[in-house]
Amino acid sequence: MADNTKQEASGLSRRDFMRSAAVSAAGAVALAGIMQKESLAAEPAKPVAPSAAAPAAKPAALKIDDVMKAAREKLYPRCRVCPECDGVACAGEVPGMGGIGSGKSFRNNFAALQKIELNMRTFHNVNKVDTSVTIFGEKLALPVMSAATGGVTYNMGLKGKMTDAEYIDALLGGCRMAGTLGWAADGIGDPLETFQIRLNAVKKYEGKAIVTIKPKTQEEIIKRIRLIEEAGAVAFAVDIDSAGRAARALPGQTVEPKTLKQLRDLAKSTRLPFIVKGVMTVDEAKMAIDAGASGIVVSNHGGRVLDYTPGVADVLPKIAAKVKGKTVILADGTMKYGTDVLKMLALGADAVLAGRHLLRGAVGGGKEGVALLLNKMKSELIDSMVLTGTASARKVSKSIIA
Repeated sequence: MADNTKQEASGLSRRDFMRSAAVSAAGAVALAGIMQKESLAAEPAKPVAPSAAAPAAKPAALKIDDVMKAAREKLYPRCRVCPECDGVACAGEVPGMGGIGSGKSFRNNFAALQKIELNMRTFHNVNKVDTSVTIFGEKLALPVMSAATGGVTYNMGLKGKMTDAEYIDALLGGCRMAGTLGWAADGIGDPLETFQIRLNAVKKYEGKAIVTIKPKTQEEIIKRIRLIEEAGAVAFAVDIDSAGRAARALPGQTVEPKTLKQLRDLAKSTRLPFIVKGVMTVDEAKMAIDAGASGIVVSNHGGRVLDYTPGVADVLPKIAAKVKGKTVILADGTMKYGTDVLKMLALGADAVLAGRHLLRGAVGGGKEGVALLLNKMKSELIDSMVLTGTASARKVSKSIIA
């Protein structure tokens, strides 16, 4: 009993000692913490060294697939942004992006270009090629310009998605980025204020553009020529192929065919180069030159004005055979690839205009989208020139056509 009492007393002493030691240790730790905090508080604050700024992430490179996807989302259903712009899905959709009536003229443009094939030649010394051309005194990095496309609301269906000012800035700005000229449109359904918006963009890009005018009355055309001169544009065109669309003209803005005398009067009214757009026959090509035109555009207006016309690539060689060297020959009609450009140059064009293709670039990617598509066309043109033995875009032989 006495031994048990001693053990219990001893045990209590040990427990009390351990408890006391633990409490003392905890108190010491707490006291040390308090003292450290007080010490730190007493010390003057040390300035924090600025950390090196993290490098800004580079924006992802714009991709053509992304541009076309964005364009499809904005343009649908006015344009489906088909893989090949052949005029099938949009036949008869005018206003819109399609060909008039049955859409045959649009489809003929595509078919006429597609049936042309190129002779591949690799036994030569053409290792570097020159894609530049000079049009109306302007050196272009490639023989491609944007066509005059307009109607942001009634053709493209972009109300609330893209304004006229945004669209023309994208088109002209993208062309400048790629080293070429853009074309600014006039519209039968557009008031003069809209035309002025486009001219403001021409001024912004220091006049590096060509401006079209609908075949309105002489008085209305000359009024617009003066505005174009003020904007400092390189040249102006009358897209006479719009002459039959009187039903869509605004009141007081009649559109009409032009006589030879009327064309002469327009050419004489300015020092700017005058281009007649919408020439599809040899006789009218000659007449345009006789009237003082500095250039012609072989075009059926994208198949949007008269059904059942032949494709541009079908009539271009006949026209070029008679007027090549006497005037600047431009051509349009489903331009998309660099090979399309080379074909048209071999058929007699000095340069080409790309319409719907660059329109999609503008809507889907802004000026960067336009430049991206133009640079892709240029790259394809370079490859096809090397593989046909073509050293310069200014001198393309008909012999490369198979």
